[in-house]
Amino acid sequence: MLFVELALIRWLGSNVVYLSYFTNFVLLGSFLGIGAGFLRGKAKRDLFPWAAVALASLVVFVLLFPVQIDRSGSQLIYFGGVAPSGLPMYVTLPIVFALVAVVMAAIAQGVARTFVLFEPLEAYRLDILGSLTGIAAFSLLSFLGAPPVAWGVIAAALLAVLYGPSIRVLQAVALAGLVAVLLHETLNPTFSWSPYYKISVFTVAPGVQSLNVNGIPHQMIESTADRKKTEPVYFMPYQRVRGNPLRDPPNAVRIADG
Repeated sequence: MLFVELALIRWLGSNVVYLSYFTNFVLLGSFLGIGAGFLRGKAKRDLFPWAAVALASLVVFVLLFPVQIDRSGSQLIYFGGVAPSGLPMYVTLPIVFALVAVVMAAIAQGVARTFVLFEPLEAYRLDILGSLTGIAAFSLLSFLGAPPVAWGVIAAALLAVLYGPSIRVLQAVALAGLVAVLLHETLNPTFSWSPYYKISVFTVAPGVQSLNVNGIPHQMIESTADRKKTEPVYFMPYQRVRGNPLRDPPNAVRIADG
């Protein structure tokens, strides 16, 4: 449960620019879903079998309608002249919030139904151990630079094991689709994953590349081969470094200090 929650916070922020900094939005949806799931621990209708379908639906929706910045303005990114892609904010955010809550509610109800089989203190011990294990596993994958497909494979495998022999065709299709769409995103050659961000580099003009972080324009990388078109100030750091040919030509005579 904690592994999926962390994965959603990290992944949704990389594809929906509104969530890049306001990650508490996903956290609140998770809290709502987990609380509702535990309250339904003894309910007759079990939502856990629908966890795979809900998770796959959330991932597919976000990949079909990602929200990124098309151009950056000169002011603050959320208040300046920017043009986000995708659906309007008042459509995207409620749908994401609702789907996150449904996903976490389905998983949490499965956890609650398991906890009632143990004594309260034993269930609490398992809760703490499970939380720490989920956090440690996702943190390790993040610092290893693992892409989203790795997170999806782990979540899908655990759900498949928990469903066991009673897994249905719809659940199997949902889990396979979850891994497939995340694999498609992972195989995109313009994307790479740091411990914290989704980084994309693509060519916007000959010799000019754009570097985006979580869908937000971050830097423009341009060749300095043609110095006539490059601002001289860009060369100052290199000219002041000792041993640089621009500062210390091979035939130059240098007097030692002191």
